[in-house]
Amino acid sequence: MRRFTLSRIDHSMPSDSYIRESTGGCVIDVDVSPGAKKTEVVAVNEWRGSLQVRVAAEPKRGKANDELLRFLSERLSLGPNAIRIVKGARSRIKTVFVRLSAEEAKKRLGPL
Repeated sequence: MRRFTLSRIDHSMPSDSYIRESTGGCVIDVDVSPGAKKTEVVAVNEWRGSLQVRVAAEPKRGKANDELLRFLSERLSLGPNAIRIVKGARSRIKTVFVRLSAEEAKKRLGPL
């Protein structure tokens, strides 16, 4: 039986691992923390490969999802129809589709 040590496995992830190209735009993996004082991007969680966002809304009746979409559409300068949650509507880990290229979305999100 072969033994592997952690030093032989590359666990690093690129800092843009949270975003990838998709048909008609890109998808962004988001780790949402609801109930914050203000809505803001906290950081890129390289271990999870997601964008960490604090949301100033409670996770009840879709309010946190609505606030996340409002915040991202404002930050990315997009209309409300150009962004939607495609996975994880009832989870803290969400996948959001955006009608922009991954490169343009990263540019519009600004430094993280």
